[in-house]
Amino acid sequence: MKAKKTNFHWVLGCLGFLIMLVAYMDRVNLSVATPVIMDEFNFSKMEIGVLQTCFFIAYTSMQVPGGILSDFFKPRSVVAGAVTWWSAFTVLTAYCTSFNGFAVVRTLFGLGEAPILPALNAFLGRWFPDKEKGLVSAMVLAGGFIGPAIGTGLTVAIMAALGWRHVFIVYGFVGFAFVVAWHLLAKASPQESPFVNQEETAYIEEGRIEEAEKQRKIAPWGNFLKSSQFWAAGIQGCVADYIMYMFLSWLPLYLLEAQHFSLSEMGIAAIFPWLALTCCTLLSGWGGDRLVAAGHSKKVARSYLAAGGFIGCGLLLYLGAMATTPTMNVICLTLSFGFLGLAYAPAWAVGHDIGGKYVGSVVGWINFGGNMGGIFAPVVTAWIVTTFGWQAAIISTAIFAAVGVVSALLVRPDSPIKLQTLNNVTIAK
Repeated sequence: MKAKKTNFHWVLGCLGFLIMLVAYMDRVNLSVATPVIMDEFNFSKMEIGVLQTCFFIAYTSMQVPGGILSDFFKPRSVVAGAVTWWSAFTVLTAYCTSFNGFAVVRTLFGLGEAPILPALNAFLGRWFPDKEKGLVSAMVLAGGFIGPAIGTGLTVAIMAALGWRHVFIVYGFVGFAFVVAWHLLAKASPQESPFVNQEETAYIEEGRIEEAEKQRKIAPWGNFLKSSQFWAAGIQGCVADYIMYMFLSWLPLYLLEAQHFSLSEMGIAAIFPWLALTCCTLLSGWGGDRLVAAGHSKKVARSYLAAGGFIGCGLLLYLGAMATTPTMNVICLTLSFGFLGLAYAPAWAVGHDIGGKYVGSVVGWINFGGNMGGIFAPVVTAWIVTTFGWQAAIISTAIFAAVGVVSALLVRPDSPIKLQTLNNVTIAK
């Protein structure tokens, strides 16, 4: 009788989800602790915005190199190194005593987190058949979105019991624990894993697009940059992450100042938008794969789904900004994050669709675009709030969602970027 197929590749998908969850918990902790840190060190909103931007500048600057590392070296090793690095600097955040100290540590923290998304995508791309890559990409992203939901309440609880410095110490050691789990469970390929039987290996290999893995080459960046959909994919990521990072940086303080929640009320209210983002990201990843399996084009499953998500997100952000009660505001923000989730999974899944064997580099590019949004979101929002108020900051973010609609429609996920040689010149299309 034929042996039953193991499903260990989904265990690794869940581990990737948890690693991203920890990564985003480590990001949101500073935002939740912001009111206490502002009081203790007399920091202004602009100074807090600069600290958030220090992280994003470092994080963004290493996105493309992180993708190249994932393509050129073993993504398994890149993931382990990244988690170790950022966990160490999470712990060191607890020992900061000045603005400059926070700035240096958050910058180095950002350098360590930078390779994680392209490395995880490259690693899981080796472990998953093509028909399951949309869902596993959504799982990884969803881990990042559930992280702030869990991290907000947990951070408030730790702060209340032990003080803000212990938040960073606890989170750092959680990261070290995941490095150990990764080392024990994650192997470079299904053939190397003692937890995978022949039936699962055959299932994975039969459903994969041939990628010439053993030829480790640096992606042809000069040619990629000539591809219009390569740029559209990066801009799409920029818009999605700008919206998300604006709230990752400022949602706790926004709820405290603009909606007049107490610290404990904020810890509860801030959970709902992140839960909606998580659920809808998973839904769009699963739904996109089902659409493709049913015979629909990837243009429908990726581009149209993302465009619809950006439209809904922008409209509901505007309604949230105009809401007259805190309850309606939180409801609108929650629904807007749900629509953003519908855009997120296809926005990153196109990295697999158009990237081919250079998926690590292409996802790194999309994440680079996304985190360019992350660089500007904290300081631009701080300036708008300081100059015009919280309502103007939310409305301007809603308007920016329109750029996401256009860029999503310009991506052609059914047509991977192809390298062609004409008159000895290689071009990307």
